[in-house]
This record gives sequence, C-alpha cells and structure tokens, in this order.
Amino acid sequence: MYLRTMRGRFVFPLVLMLLSQVLAAQLPMPELSAGTLIRIDSFASSYVDARPVDIWLPPGYETTQQYPVLYMQDGQMLFDARTTWNKQEWGMDEVIPALIDSGQIQAFILVAVWNNAPVRYLEYTSMKPFVYFSDSDMAILRDEPATGRLFTGDNLKGDLYLRFLVSELKPYIDSHYPTLSGREDTFIMGSSFGGLISMFAICEYPEVFGGAACLSTHWTGLYRQENNPFPFAMLAYFKDHLPDPSTHKLYFDHGTTTLDSLYAPYQQSADQIMREGGYTAANSLSLVFEGAPHTEEAWHDRVHIP
Repeated sequence: MYLRTMRGRFVFPLVLMLLSQVLAAQLPMPELSAGTLIRIDSFASSYVDARPVDIWLPPGYETTQQYPVLYMQDGQMLFDARTTWNKQEWGMDEVIPALIDSGQIQAFILVAVWNNAPVRYLEYTSMKPFVYFSDSDMAILRDEPATGRLFTGDNLKGDLYLRFLVSELKPYIDSHYPTLSGREDTFIMGSSFGGLISMFAICEYPEVFGGAACLSTHWTGLYRQENNPFPFAMLAYFKDHLPDPSTHKLYFDHGTTTLDSLYAPYQQSADQIMREGGYTAANSLSLVFEGAPHTEEAWHDRVHIP
C-alpha cells in the first residue's frame, strides 16, 4: 500500500442514537475472508453520539508484536456486502491480507469507525473552512434544497468528530492493542465525505496522522459545480493547512462517472496546492480512474493502491 512506504430538539437525537445502537446489536457480524473482527457495539464519546467500532486484526495477529493502525470512515461498509445497506463492500478483509502475503505491506490493525447515518454529512464536514465564505456564499449554501440543512449556524460536527477520533478512540486503541502509536504509523482513510474528513484530520492533527488516503473526495459539498462556493473554501483551507511534506503522505483519487464526474477541476487544484507546498511523487499521489463511479465496489477495486 502506498501510505506504508513511509512511517424534538433533545428527544429526536436521543431516539436516533438509541435506534442506531439497537440496529447495530441486531446486525450480524460480517463474515470475514481473513483476520479477526472485534466489535464495540456502542463506543461512548463526550463529543459525538455513541456508535459501533469494529477492530480488524490481521491474520497471524500476536499480542507480542506491535502494529501500525489505519482508521477508516464508514466502518459498516468495509467487510461484508450482506450486512451493508446497498449490498456493496470495500472488501478490506480480502485486500489487506493479499497485500501482506505478497510482501507489499506489513500487517496492521484496521479500526473501522461506523458512520452515524442521520448526521453523516454533519460529522464529516469541519467548520474551519467556513471562515473563507462570504455572506453571499453562505446564502447560496443555506438555500440549497438538498443540503442547506448542513449550513445553518454551527451545526457541523466534523471538528467534534475529529476530537473523538484523536482524544478518545485512538487512546483506547493504543491502550488495548499492541500498536505503533506514533504519527509515522498512524493513518486515516475515507471516501466521498469520508475522504473530506480524512483530509481535515491530517490537516488539523498533523502530529497524530502521518498519512491520509482520500478516495473520491467530495470537494463540492453540494451536488453540482455551478454557483457553488463550497469547493473553493475547502481548497483555501487545504492550502493554508497543508501538512509538512517531509513528514506526511497524501493520496487522492476520483472516478469520472456519477458523482465522481464533479470532482476533476477541484482535485486538479488540490494537486497544484500539493506541488506548490513541496509534495512530490515520493510523498503524494493523485489518480483518475476513467469510467469509475462513486461506489464501494469502485473503491474496492483501487483501495490496494494507497
């Protein structure tokens, strides 16, 4: 893998949280091709709603050996299509062992953090780039029928979600499993809005994450290119918070069909920001997959690269 080359206001949310916990408890455990899965049904947090977290341990896992760690968004989509909402999966339990067996990577622990479906977009978007929006920009965002609810006041939860990952989940993982806990062995990955929050993670916490893989990064926020200020604020933030290329690695990609057809001009701008910021082929990679759609099956086909 590419990254391994370098070390009612109150009642309704409560109902949603309890419902998600009940559904998690009712869902069968994924059937794995390889490795071992340990599930925490409801990982409590002071920052975001409790959620399931799956910890995948590689084949041959030994408590006497220390392992790098990869944190992935949308954790319920990673292992078994029979347990996902759209009957698609990343197939991480197949991809990772194949890479280990071929000697391309060393064994690592995968922490699959479930999304909180009712507020997924809120948890995967940071408030930090909003300082780049003008009042007229904000008006455009709030008036968007499909996603305007995201941009009302301070309801975005991405910064709280990252605090959950860094100050609650990571310490738990490091204290319960034999991890290599330093930046050079800690990575983060996601797709779509999950790719966006993974970008935010390495920019906000460069001392924690040494690499980020952002597949089909949803730069647009909205579902259109026209009259859309969202990507320009995201890119301005990325430029101002680009992590040090001497200690970090970045991977981006996108397809060319369905939702991925929106991303090319913004990813090209992100690529230029990386080049101007000192990133080279040694520590960054940005790929385009012609004909690839915005789906888990498409991400499965290329997740072996980062």
